[in-house]
Amino acid sequence: QVQLVESGGGLVQPGGSLGLSCAASKTRFDIFRMGWYRQAPGKQRELVATMTTDGSKQIADSVKGRFTISRDSAKNTVSLQMNSLKFEDTAVYYCNAVFWPHGDMGGRVEVWGQGALVTVSS
Repeated sequence: QVQLVESGGGLVQPGGSLGLSCAASKTRFDIFRMGWYRQAPGKQRELVATMTTDGSKQIADSVKGRFTISRDSAKNTVSLQMNSLKFEDTAVYYCNAVFWPHGDMGGRVEVWGQGALVTVSS
């Protein structure tokens, strides 16, 4: 089974920058989508940014223009560069991976990282 390990959380001032990285364990299955979700206290988990194997990206409106997602499929890694950080960006950020080991036979698999706390505070 695929496992995801995150790194890069921490404390940053408003307007600052921070980078997150996530590494997936090797698998015989192609990981269709990798990316990031976040969850702030008392709020629902929300999509931040994802990237598929064909290069398609999904970016939340709240972070568009500030966050950049990148992926190295050969190394099974995905990164998130966060710039111009705001108080509202404070959350636990979870790496996410989605793949279909059985192709058109179904069996969608979704895997989550352990979470990285990002705190934006002056």
